[in-house]
Amino acid sequence: MADDYYTRFDRTGRPLGLGPVAEIEVEDKKNLGMAAEAVLLERAIPTGALIATLDERGKVISSPEFADHLAKWRDGGRQDVAFVIGGADGIDPSLRAKADFSLSFGQMVWPHMLVRVMLAEQLYRAATILGGSPYHRV
Repeated sequence: MADDYYTRFDRTGRPLGLGPVAEIEVEDKKNLGMAAEAVLLERAIPTGALIATLDERGKVISSPEFADHLAKWRDGGRQDVAFVIGGADGIDPSLRAKADFSLSFGQMVWPHMLVRVMLAEQLYRAATILGGSPYHRV
């Protein structure tokens, strides 16, 4: 499902200067905990990328507000935005402290696989909002 929304986002977002999406998954194979996972996540973040964590303590915003953030980051010259989704224990405080923005999909805790799909859909929805498509009203 996430791949479908990534494809839609890439197709819709490219003419708007958004995308492409690259999903990078890291795995703490030695099960060393949140701090070790944070090191792996940081290594996967492109140099100079804006760091946006998905965290229950983050800001709850509407889809149009999310689109505005993407446009602002794009227009401000940010080439890469790294949306960081933590594992079962969340995101280590050291990495959360480095975030430029923190987004929440509500006060409920969501499994990371569902968060991926929800983020992918919101990226596509944001591109349709910025492109003037009626998708976001459906």
